[in-house]
Amino acid sequence: MINSVRNTVLAIINKNNYGYISPSDFNLFAKQAQLDLFDEYFVQYNQQINEENSRVSGTGYADIKKGYEEVIDYFSNNEIILSKITDPVRNRFSLPADYYLINQISCLTGGQIQGEAEKVSSSKINLLNKSLLTSPSISYPAYTQSGNSITVYPNTFAGEKDVAATYIRYPLDPKWTFTTISNGSPIFDQSQSDYQDFELPLDDSNDLVAKILQYAGISIREADVFKFGQIEEQSQNQQQ
Repeated sequence: MINSVRNTVLAIINKNNYGYISPSDFNLFAKQAQLDLFDEYFVQYNQQINEENSRVSGTGYADIKKGYEEVIDYFSNNEIILSKITDPVRNRFSLPADYYLINQISCLTGGQIQGEAEKVSSSKINLLNKSLLTSPSISYPAYTQSGNSITVYPNTFAGEKDVAATYIRYPLDPKWTFTTISNGSPIFDQSQSDYQDFELPLDDSNDLVAKILQYAGISIREADVFKFGQIEEQSQNQQQ
């Protein structure tokens, strides 16, 4: 899909001699465009839930929420063992570098899940630990998050394989790879080891083109390109 998207973007820009987008610039714009659409999935998904609760959403083939669920589920990683951080806090673990949203933190003993940990604030965990009735236990663990790491309670979960996460990851960075022929023009080559296609559905091709055109318009200082991308994006949103 990435080559088709790039060809479309270049065709629109070259039609009016607006300039040239290098492969490196295209890859930067493509990465940001994919992230923009990825973020929008969650906004649209939340909107569909609200419409479903208001009983104004469709069913069957008109069930838009199901479509968003299928796309988001593609980025789901299940029960990934977290790496233990070696520091004075024995029950501290690092989150995956590619995580976007944590769905569940599970605590294990001997490979068996003991319980799903509840996320609490740092101030609340201090209050919970002061009471025998509310303090986290093996069956009802808890965790706090600070940046890209979590601290799990009780601190009996401190082994190398004691904590796992189910999470939504970021999409991989797209990369249009190429070879250069004698006249200097880059030729698409997906056989290269660092090639990466978009991870979004084919239906998002037009949205990607519109987003990339907006970034390209800013880069080459062509307002018409930016406006064209905006119009295309608005047109796609109206069709959804």
